[in-house]
Amino acid sequence: MIKTNPKVDAYIARAKIWRDETKQLRQIVLGCGLTEELKWDKPCYAFQGCNVVIIQGFSKYIALLFFKGVLMKDPDGILEKTGVNTRVGRQIRFTGAGEIDKLKPKLKKYVLQAIEVEKSGLKVAPKKKTKLVIVDELQKKFAKNPALKTAFNALTPGRQREYNFYFSTAKQTKTRESRIEKSTRLILKGEGLTDRFAKKK
Repeated sequence: MIKTNPKVDAYIARAKIWRDETKQLRQIVLGCGLTEELKWDKPCYAFQGCNVVIIQGFSKYIALLFFKGVLMKDPDGILEKTGVNTRVGRQIRFTGAGEIDKLKPKLKKYVLQAIEVEKSGLKVAPKKKTKLVIVDELQKKFAKNPALKTAFNALTPGRQREYNFYFSTAKQTKTRESRIEKSTRLILKGEGLTDRFAKKK
């Protein structure tokens, strides 16, 4: 017997768009034996506590997102990246109930495949860390101000990348130097580029 989650029932009841499509996708996924939960305010389906697939409604389409989609085979060419820099997740997108009906047999196969991926214990290899290439203007500033170099190296890798990206995106040397000058005080204080905005929230 298929077990539904009352929280998802409530989610569907208050949905203003994609209500019928959500019901269709829900029926397909539950038919594959997954456990239904509501996570991130979306119907989410898990196998032995591990997230497998989630239903995502957007303004222009509704989608099934497979959490480990990059590890799945895609014989029908229907899996899509959610964004240019997406590494792991993959979506199947729909713009109406008819599309879901048409793909129903294939969708079940994709969900079952995603379950097998989870059962197998396959994991996505961590992204290889690339060495941070410091912009020339910052290197020159380090030579003049060793304390700045020490403070920069003491920052977390994420903050270092954030600053370096901010400096490197300026097209002109003069602008890069200006950005470095304005950020020097923050770096010396051990703060990240966006820390001041976070404090205001």
